[in-house]
Amino acid sequence: MREIAPTPERVAKFAKAVDAQKYDHGHALILAGPATRTGAARLAAQAALRVGSGLVTVGAGQGALQECAAQSPAIMLREIDSGEALISYLEDERRITSLCLGPALGVDRRGAELMAGALGAQMPAILDADAITLLAEVEPLANALHEKVVLTPHIGEFKRLFPGTDLDTQEARQASAMLAAEALGCTVLLKGPRTLVASPDGVIAELDGQKKTPAPWLATAGAGDVLAGLIAGLLARGFVAQEAAECGALLHLWAAHLYGPGLIASDLPDMVPQVFREWNLS
Repeated sequence: MREIAPTPERVAKFAKAVDAQKYDHGHALILAGPATRTGAARLAAQAALRVGSGLVTVGAGQGALQECAAQSPAIMLREIDSGEALISYLEDERRITSLCLGPALGVDRRGAELMAGALGAQMPAILDADAITLLAEVEPLANALHEKVVLTPHIGEFKRLFPGTDLDTQEARQASAMLAAEALGCTVLLKGPRTLVASPDGVIAELDGQKKTPAPWLATAGAGDVLAGLIAGLLARGFVAQEAAECGALLHLWAAHLYGPGLIASDLPDMVPQVFREWNLS
């Protein structure tokens, strides 16, 4: 098992070419939930921008668009209120390079339709929170997972997918994460103080958030939404699933560690530039 650390080789992956333009860095589409529940998607969108996605769009139902418009003016909006609308948009906007589903998406019919459309598109995607609940509840969705997908469950969500799984020790979590990645055919990031990232080809890596870079204030509402956005942004930029998950988790932890006590989720995206400076990224 390898350690996830900010080595010079890993840090260099975040860099941008001096002669590139925005479309060279991809376009992330973040799917939002209904009105009054769009904050999670907006946190993810802000994180995707900060990590370097060239463009970021939030897709929301008509009733939630005005609420989403209160976010950063750098984030674009698109009305997407059904799976059919998502499929149509992906066909028209061929420059979309990653999808993010889950943060307060909703576990209703619309959420399931969006999940089906997203997985059917065979695009790089990050699935979190409500998306993981839908995977556990709607069997055809789990069967549609593929190698370009990253799942980011916490322990409770993991147990919804795999009831009765032993996750009491770090060794048990390692074994379970590897088995889950192989069974589902996608990358699995099992969140916790010692985060694990497992790929379906048997690679597993660990990020220890207890010893070298402790960040206890990361246990706060919305932090997982930011992590989803970071991974979505990296997928948009062309990082493969395992690489995007490892790099996103590392950046997420360091942002929290540098901020320290008093951290709330909305602080995390704004800490990304400071982390890059800490790592001497040009």
